[in-house]
Amino acid sequence: MSKKVSRKNLVKRLDNIFSQYIRLRNANTQGIAECYTCGKQDHWKKLQCGHFMSRKSYSTRWDELNCSVQCVKCNMFEQGMSYVFGLNLNKDFGDGTAEGLLHKSKQIVKLQNYELEELITKYTALVKKKMK
Repeated sequence: MSKKVSRKNLVKRLDNIFSQYIRLRNANTQGIAECYTCGKQDHWKKLQCGHFMSRKSYSTRWDELNCSVQCVKCNMFEQGMSYVFGLNLNKDFGDGTAEGLLHKSKQIVKLQNYELEELITKYTALVKKKMK
């Protein structure tokens, strides 16, 4: 009989694999990615998964549009550079993208454990594919 995995552990596992996917998504074949807000280039393992809208909102926490590669300086010490992040989102994906994510982040979403497990499976497969 397998032990039930806690919700806290599922969220942690999903955060980890989703972060890897976001950082790998924009990395070149040498593993180099560019910070979305300042342009600094580094190996994807040294960069972070930055969120436009905070991770506290589950409606946008694992939204690929809401997340991009950021350096530690921008993501941690500059509080995510949200203004520049938003400008870049609008430039890359069309005017109103940042505002749409803001509205989406205000929606209350409670994912069930099986939904978290499905996302873990999805992003694990995507990371494996990117690592080939």
